[in-house]
Amino acid sequence: MEGLLLGREGRVATIRIARPPHNFFDLDLLQGIADAIAEADADDRVVVTLLSAEGRSFCAGADFTRNQGDASNASVLYRQAARIFDRNKLLIAAVGGPAVGGGLGLALAADFRVASPATRFHANFAALGLHPGFALTATLPALVGEQRARDLLLTARRVRGEEALTIGLVDRLAAPQSLDLEAMMFAQEIAANAPLALAAIRAALPRIDVEAAYRAMTCELAEQVKLFVTHDFREGVAATAARRAPVFLGN
Repeated sequence: MEGLLLGREGRVATIRIARPPHNFFDLDLLQGIADAIAEADADDRVVVTLLSAEGRSFCAGADFTRNQGDASNASVLYRQAARIFDRNKLLIAAVGGPAVGGGLGLALAADFRVASPATRFHANFAALGLHPGFALTATLPALVGEQRARDLLLTARRVRGEEALTIGLVDRLAAPQSLDLEAMMFAQEIAANAPLALAAIRAALPRIDVEAAYRAMTCELAEQVKLFVTHDFREGVAATAARRAPVFLGN
């Protein structure tokens, strides 16, 4: 489909986001990713799926400069996002550039993340005047712990690749020029094992499943609906687009 490059290398299915430079997502793109993951899940030749991206960013989230907050649109987006969690096979994300907002949520939906020192993880919602989404209120604490999750969500600060590895946000770190190769080698290493054993082990380990993700996104959307109509959200989006400091009024 448009915006996605699909393939397979041995027992690894590949999904590559191709909307450079920043790979902003919309409903069609999220649905395409969810459809591709579902197809890989149903393919007996596939053991692991590798998600990567072209351009400067892995995914910079939703483009709020074109959509100033639409609750109905967000609800449909999150239904597709929940489908990404609804899988039996392992998903690895090769995060070669910034993963921002919903793009961070997409990266954290994977079972593993491979990044580089140049990667930036950015839960920028508070800086936009918005509540986190894409199940980040569930996935982020599960990965880095509740206190670190509070830090990242409330400061809206950027996390570099080295810190991301230290706090457990990332599982492997590779040089930028070899990131895709290292991610594929990691995927192939896992895929060389017995598929039924891998599925059984994944099912037995704690994880954010589709029901937990949907519950989180339902609560997140309820808070986002309240904030979509505020001055502070409009100001956060405008300030981000203009690359200036926002002036929040608390209303």
